[in-house]
Amino acid sequence: MSKRHKVEFPGSNGARLAGILEMPEGREPRAYALFAHCFTCGKDVLSASRVARRLADLGIAVLRFDFTGLGESQGSFADTNFSSNVEDLLCAAGFLRKVHRPVDLLIGHSLGGAAVLAAAGDIPEARAIVTIAAPASPDHVVKQFACTLDTIRHQGQAEVELAGRPFVIKKQFLDDLDKHKADYIGDLGRPLLIYHSPVDRTVSIDEAAEIYNRARHPKSFISLDRADHLLTRRADADYLANTLAAWAEPYLSGKRG
Repeated sequence: MSKRHKVEFPGSNGARLAGILEMPEGREPRAYALFAHCFTCGKDVLSASRVARRLADLGIAVLRFDFTGLGESQGSFADTNFSSNVEDLLCAAGFLRKVHRPVDLLIGHSLGGAAVLAAAGDIPEARAIVTIAAPASPDHVVKQFACTLDTIRHQGQAEVELAGRPFVIKKQFLDDLDKHKADYIGDLGRPLLIYHSPVDRTVSIDEAAEIYNRARHPKSFISLDRADHLLTRRADADYLANTLAAWAEPYLSGKRG
């Protein structure tokens, strides 16, 4: 069983970010992981909560948090972008470094996976990196609101529906995506594990192949078979956490230098 702690820390623009730290019950964590959720989701989405709890059961503490403007975190989502997500991740890593200990594992789901890949260079203490159903480039996310791109570019913003909820997307979000070309994937310098489902209808498995081809060894790929993009079946989340913990063990067992 895991023990859940609510935490808060300052984000990239000074807004307070809300998180949950899942800790192993009755024992010292053998590692700390940082989990980045999918686009417009939040720390309490099933994929994040179930994977985090299972990893905590296996002895790995996990910090999952709401990006600026989402969930219980402060700020306006309309004013955020991919760069601010990366900065929020760096703030979360800084929180762990200051209050607990430096992060060992970076885990990102969907666009959160792209953010983890982009942030990794500024989190050198992380020993290994894991992506789940992630695109190779962050600009893949625009496919979710492609029909409103002209409106956003000409009027400066538009309200779009994502996962059944309304969100305002501003032109600055699109402009920021143009700055990120994913060249950093080849410069990770650490073990990388890529999870993806061949039947993912939101992010094609071709994106996983692109990440794998750009990355250098050691790198691994694990198929999630029949899983959907959001890992709504508990069995898929548990399988992911179990295999992740086993894969990461050789990289976590050594002492820090």
